[in-house]
Amino acid sequence: MTAVVELHLAGSPEPWRAIGLTVVDGRSWVGNIALRFVPPVGDAPQLVGWTLAGSPTTPDSIDGVATTYDDGLEVEAWEHPLGAVSFDHVVVSTNSLDRTCGAISDVTGEPLKRVRDLGQIRQGFHRLGPMIVEVVESSRTTADTASLWGFVLNVADLHDTADRLGPDLLSPPKAAVQPGRFIASFRPAAGLGLPIALMTP
Repeated sequence: MTAVVELHLAGSPEPWRAIGLTVVDGRSWVGNIALRFVPPVGDAPQLVGWTLAGSPTTPDSIDGVATTYDDGLEVEAWEHPLGAVSFDHVVVSTNSLDRTCGAISDVTGEPLKRVRDLGQIRQGFHRLGPMIVEVVESSRTTADTASLWGFVLNVADLHDTADRLGPDLLSPPKAAVQPGRFIASFRPAAGLGLPIALMTP
């Protein structure tokens, strides 16, 4: 199975340390996936690529998403004051769900699991190892290639984390789309510069 083993974030790790994510030598392991910090490429932090393992093919891009490969990356078990235990999913933004999901399947060999049609938005879902890849097609997305948009981390106790961080940094937990789970989103004051949310496992 092809798996996501790293997400590449162009930006400073300091705001992430401030919210309670452990970062050492530019990398933060959360479960079986690392968030790797690389030099900024613009004024705002952004996800600029990912690393895959076990892929049957190895092009340097999947529909515009910069892609590297490493089958020998050694997973490290880290604890985080934030309470993060794993990545839940990463969001890929596109103007064509069919094109982007087709490219993911062609490169990784992992099929499109399902499509959710919400009218102005369509969502497609792939599983790449422990991570769900949620591809979102929106009429507001005009770029001709896909891009990584944001991600969601699972935390051991979301309500405790929300109480510790406070409502100025993290929105109050609310019911998620997934039955029985709760989700909370970081506010701009956290300084992450990306759409990041936390969920119950």
